Amino acid sequence: MTYRAPLRDIAFALRSVAGADALVGQAFPDFDGDVLNAVLEAAGQFSEGVLAPLNRIGDQKGATYANGAVTAAPGFADAYRQFVEGGWTGLAASTHAGGQGLPKALELAAYETVHAANMAFGLCPMLSLAAIEALEAVGSESQKQTWLPRLVSGEWTGAMVLTEPHAGTDLGALTATATPNGDGTYALNGQKIFITWGDHDATDNIVHMVLARLPDAPPGPKGISLFLAPKFLLNADGSIGARNGFRPVGVEHKLGIHASPTCVMSYEGATAELVGRPNEGLAHMFVMMNAARLAVGVEGVGIAERAYQHALAYARERRQGRSVWTGEMNAPIIDHPDVRRMLSVMKAKVAAARAICLSTAVAADLARTAASEDDRIRWKGREDLFVPIAKAWSTDVGCEVASMGVQVHGGMGFIEETGAAQYYRDARITPIYEGTNGVQAMDLVGRKLSQDGGASAKALITDMKTTANDLRRLYSGKPIERLVNAIEAVEDATLWLLDAKTDPGRAADVLAAADAYLKLMGDVVGGWLLAKGALAAKAQIEAGEGDAAWLQGRLDLYEVYAANVLGHASSRLAAVGQGGELLQRMTAEVLGA
Repeated sequence: MTYRAPLRDIAFALRSVAGADALVGQAFPDFDGDVLNAVLEAAGQFSEGVLAPLNRIGDQKGATYANGAVTAAPGFADAYRQFVEGGWTGLAASTHAGGQGLPKALELAAYETVHAANMAFGLCPMLSLAAIEALEAVGSESQKQTWLPRLVSGEWTGAMVLTEPHAGTDLGALTATATPNGDGTYALNGQKIFITWGDHDATDNIVHMVLARLPDAPPGPKGISLFLAPKFLLNADGSIGARNGFRPVGVEHKLGIHASPTCVMSYEGATAELVGRPNEGLAHMFVMMNAARLAVGVEGVGIAERAYQHALAYARERRQGRSVWTGEMNAPIIDHPDVRRMLSVMKAKVAAARAICLSTAVAADLARTAASEDDRIRWKGREDLFVPIAKAWSTDVGCEVASMGVQVHGGMGFIEETGAAQYYRDARITPIYEGTNGVQAMDLVGRKLSQDGGASAKALITDMKTTANDLRRLYSGKPIERLVNAIEAVEDATLWLLDAKTDPGRAADVLAAADAYLKLMGDVVGGWLLAKGALAAKAQIEAGEGDAAWLQGRLDLYEVYAANVLGHASSRLAAVGQGGELLQRMTAEVLGA
C-alpha cells in the first residue's frame, strides 16, 4: 500500500487546533500560511516518493555490521543525501547556524510525514535535531561555530549516547569516565548500548553527545557531565582528520525498525570536549532528551497514520459478507460496523495525538518567543505539562492503532507479506524510547504537575471548560456530557494528586496513580483538542470556506472520540485513586502464585 501524506489533516491540526498562526510575526519573520503549506507539501512529496518505497526493504534487509563498521540499509545513504539537499535538517535551527529559523511546530509537522513513510530512517535526523538543540542551548561559542553548521546542514549526523548495560534508565548509575588530557580535551572510556544510528556510512562524520563522569565527580546523577566526541577528529582547518577512539562492536537484533542501526559502542580513550558545565550533564542532556521526547511522540503519530492508511486500503479492497447498510453481498469489509468502528477510532485517535504533539510544539515556540514574561511563563508551563503526555500518550496510540490495523486485516494481518505487522513491530519501541512511558508518567505527577503549584494544570482545565461551554452550540446530550464529565474527572484527579503530594507519607499513592493520570490527561486533552477542531470546522463551514464535507468529518471525528474514548474517563479516575497500599500487597509471592 502506498503512503499518502495527510497534508490537509496536518495543516488543519497545526493552524485551526494548535494555533500556529500565533507564531506569524516578528519572532518568525519568514513564517506565514504560504510557507507552512509549501513546507508541508514538499515534505509530503519527499516522504511519499523517496522514503516510503524504502520502508519495506529496510525492514527486510536492515542495517548490517561487519569488521567494526555499520552499513545502512539499501538505498538509505542515497535517501539521506537527498534529504540533506532538501534542507530538512535545518528547518527550525537558528539562521546564524545556517538554519531556516522556522517554528519547531512546523518542523515536527513535516517530520510526521518522514516517520510515517519510514520510521527507521526518520530516527537518524531526529537525533541530529536533538543534538542541535543541546549545542544551541549549552554549547560554547567555539563548539557552536565548529559543530552546529555541519549538523544543521545535515553534512554530519548526531547521536545521543546515554545507556550502559548495567544502568538502563538509571543514568545515575553510569560508569563511563572522562579523564582530562591536559590540553582542554578529555579521554572517554566505557561501553554504551542502544545507541540509535551510532554508526553508519550515510555521512562522513557522526557527532556523539555522551554522558560520562569526571575523575572527581560526586556519585549519582549529580556527578554526570556531557561530552562531545566526533567519529573523526578535525584538523586545524576544520577538515576531517584521524579516526577517534571509539567504534561499534555490534548492532542489536530487534523486534522492529531493522533499518535503524542500534549500536553497542566502545569508547577506548576517545577524544572529547566538555559541553556545558562540569557535573551538570544530566540537566544539559535533558535539553536534548526533551526535544527527542516530543519528536518520539510525533513518531507515534506517524506510525499510527501509516498503519491506519494501510488498514483503510485493505478494508476498501477486501470483500466478504453482506453490508448491513446497502444489502450488497460480497461487500467490502469497510461496510461491516465493527471494521468501520475500528477505522473510525483509529482515525480519531491519530487526530487527537497529532493535535497534542503540535499543540505542545506551538507552546514551546511561544514560550521561546513570548513578548512578555507572563506569557513566557504561561506557555512554558503548558509545554512542560504537555511533553510527557505528548510522548507517552501518542506512542501508546501508535501501538494501539498499529495493533488495530493488524486486527482489521484479520488473519492476513499476522502474515508478514501484507505489511501490517511491520508497523506494529516498529511502533513497539516508541513507548520505551527516551524514558519509558512509565517514566513519563512519573515525571508528569512528580515534577510537571506541581512545579508551579499546579497553576499550569488548573489553567488547562479552565481552557477545557471554556471549550466545552462553546461546544454547546454544536451538540447536546452525550457529546457534551462526555466531555464535561471527562474534564471533571481530570480536575478531581489533579486536585487529589496535588493534595497527596503535600504528604510525604503518600508518595506511593502518587506513583501508583501516575500511569492512570497520564492516560486520563491524554484522553481528555485529546478530546478537548478535537472539540476545538470541531468548533473551527463549523466556523469554516458557516463562512463558506473549504471543503464542507471534509470539515463535517472533523465534527464527526469528535463524536466518535467522545463515544469511544471520553466515556472511559471514570475508569481512569478510579485507577488514579487505587492507592499505593494495594500495590504493596501485590508482592512477588502473590504475583507468582
